[in-house]
Amino acid sequence: MLDQLEAVEARFQEVEAQLQDPSVVSDPKRLRELSKLRAELEPVVLAFQTQRTLLKQLGEAESILGDKTMEADLREMAEMEIPDLKKAITEGDAEIKRLLVPKDPMDAKNVILEVRAGTGGEEAALFAGEIFRMYLRFAERRGFKVSVLDESDADAGGLKDATAEIQGEGAYSLFRFESGVHRVQRVPKTETQGRIHTSACTVAVMPEAEEVDIEIHQKDLRVDTFCSGGKGGQSVNTTYSAVRLTHLPTNTVVQCQDERSQIKNMAKAMTVLRSRLLQKAQDEADAIHSALRKSQVGSGDRSEKIRTYNFPQGRVTDHRIGVTIHQIDSFMGGSLEPIIEPLRAAFEAERLQALEA
Repeated sequence: MLDQLEAVEARFQEVEAQLQDPSVVSDPKRLRELSKLRAELEPVVLAFQTQRTLLKQLGEAESILGDKTMEADLREMAEMEIPDLKKAITEGDAEIKRLLVPKDPMDAKNVILEVRAGTGGEEAALFAGEIFRMYLRFAERRGFKVSVLDESDADAGGLKDATAEIQGEGAYSLFRFESGVHRVQRVPKTETQGRIHTSACTVAVMPEAEEVDIEIHQKDLRVDTFCSGGKGGQSVNTTYSAVRLTHLPTNTVVQCQDERSQIKNMAKAMTVLRSRLLQKAQDEADAIHSALRKSQVGSGDRSEKIRTYNFPQGRVTDHRIGVTIHQIDSFMGGSLEPIIEPLRAAFEAERLQALEA
């Protein structure tokens, strides 16, 4: 590992020097690439430099402790420092190993988020609407740009289904573990006898695919246009601006009616379609090759019940890592970190264990 760390440090110094080169500064594309690489290398280099300092301090403390000619108070101080230094070094080793785990290239991508009402009738639709809003609030809190691409309102309120695009560096790394069945336990507004009902909605999170990721041939597409429904005014509801795309080989259907322009809706629908096809290809490959996606945290199987929201007891439980929090109001308000961060940590530990095996 030492050779690897020294190589990373040397590469970091090389990048630092290149960033001072006037020819790089005047080339925006090259400058972005090197700045991104520097940001990726810097945490490893800083951790390595800290570890090197701690090892030097430990060596000096052990040398003082073993030197009988040293004054007693110096040797006593050294003896007291050694356990703390060893603990910090052990923790530093773990942090360096975590930082050296190869990053998933998908983590930096934007996200296509889909929420659909599941079992539970009207209550499921209401819950789907709340979950969708929860994710939008979380994305906005994190500084991401949110675009709602499509919404289908339920008759009694809530949503039958909804699709949004979430743009921002690292969006997929935060949302990737949200795919699956989300279950709610509470007394519905329509319940007259106070009984707790269980309903559910499904969430799908896909990395936004680019044209270089997925190639779609025009002959494989059926394009339908129709009048947008819902809010937007008379012109939206009377012009054929909404677009529905059907990918014939896979029978994958997407639609977008967010924009007044048919051209813009077409572009957004193509983005969603590429992302769905990329996710489908990844799922098929994972089913054959990837042990990580079958693990407790990383499976992402949308048939799994991943989380329960119990309103009477004010708790949220993630079943994959066994974490329960009693902050359901703030969680539904978009403060998802108390569960998302442990999920990310568990996934990283799983990947590290797999690499070391």
